[in-house]
Amino acid sequence: MGVAAAKRDRTHYLYLAVIAAVGLGILVGFAAPGVAVELKPIGTGFVNLIKMMISPIIFCTIVLGVGSVRKAAKVGAVGGLALGYFLVMSTVALAIGLLVGNLLEPGQGLHLTEAVRAAGEKQAAGASESTTDFLLGIIPTTIVSAFTEGEVLQTLLVALLAGFALQAMGSAGEPVLRGIGHIQRLVFRILAMIMWAAPVGAFGAMAAVVGETGVDALKSLAIIMIGFYLTCAIFVFVVLGAILRLVAGVNLIALLKYLGREFLLILSTSSSESALPRLIAKMEHLGVSKPVVGITVPTGYSFNLDGTAIYLTMSSLFIANALGDPLSASEQISLLLFMIVASKGAAGVTGAGLATLAGGLQSHRPELVDGVGLIVGIDRFMSEARAMTNFAGNAVATVLVGTWTKEIDKERVDKVLSGALPWNEQMLNQDADAHGVPEQRDGDEQHAMAKA
Repeated sequence: MGVAAAKRDRTHYLYLAVIAAVGLGILVGFAAPGVAVELKPIGTGFVNLIKMMISPIIFCTIVLGVGSVRKAAKVGAVGGLALGYFLVMSTVALAIGLLVGNLLEPGQGLHLTEAVRAAGEKQAAGASESTTDFLLGIIPTTIVSAFTEGEVLQTLLVALLAGFALQAMGSAGEPVLRGIGHIQRLVFRILAMIMWAAPVGAFGAMAAVVGETGVDALKSLAIIMIGFYLTCAIFVFVVLGAILRLVAGVNLIALLKYLGREFLLILSTSSSESALPRLIAKMEHLGVSKPVVGITVPTGYSFNLDGTAIYLTMSSLFIANALGDPLSASEQISLLLFMIVASKGAAGVTGAGLATLAGGLQSHRPELVDGVGLIVGIDRFMSEARAMTNFAGNAVATVLVGTWTKEIDKERVDKVLSGALPWNEQMLNQDADAHGVPEQRDGDEQHAMAKA
């Protein structure tokens, strides 16, 4: 008991250190911009360490989720429900972004400089991608290359194929599933080690962005930034909050509080991918079944990009207004529907939204691409809100899909969110079977014992 408490305390200090590091990074960025910009590789290095773990975690989670289900139809039902919900919510996010963007009319009166024009051209270079290229890109060159290239959708495909194959093998596939379970434990243990570098990574990333942009660069872009943050807040607290309460009877604030450390991690790294492994573990602990979590969360990271939808909408309107060439209603709808399709697979990685924005403008309105340079300076700040909105959307989606498929333990959800069955950081290092799967009573008993 004493050892467990000490370990919990150490992880608590880790996240306090992240907050302190962010504050220190901001101070260094203002005090010594030249030095601060040179610290950028530190932040990039930490995010790359996290991204290194994404493919193996998605593979293990999906294979264990799909492979342990006896009926393939159940997997199809979960996946179909999730994709249908993602499509509807992306459309809602688009509509809200369009509404607020047209009310605010951001970008009026701004003028392009040659530096901004060059930045826009740089982002657009090679950013556009046809639908055929996107679909073919889901298929990896080899099964192994899906892991080495870090492509989320490719890993998703390989994991689903492996999961269905093991499912078809029946009892003969059990040893393989147990082996993958052990690999998942190893991967989560490595992740726990990497997390101790979070304060250093957060310091480097924050110092660099403040050093690069400064205060003056942000003043003229304050309207779109504030408008974007407000739009994301309206979407999360009003739209998602209402749906979560009506469908699942769960309080959104309680769910977001439960995921507080993950939001802090996203805020410091500006990438929702950095919190993906922890979201998987925490949703299982919350009481959603392993198959639902294993299918919904990774799929959501590629297809449920609500924050990205709002970002693309408002940024496009901003650029068109700044260039004195506003988009008509029909142009807004056609361009932005294209962008939502193009954004699938971006998975909330820093800079992916900017490249998608440039690619969409390049394919629909090439004369507006120069304006992407206007967004570059504040993209990092908008990226944080974008990533946190995507993350909140995926957490809510997991609870909703679990409710619709009756694959959620409601009593356990209440206990976890009320604090009666708290999350323990050491659960990331425990056996994958003890993450809190409702179908397995022994998992629930282990959590009760860990609490005691």
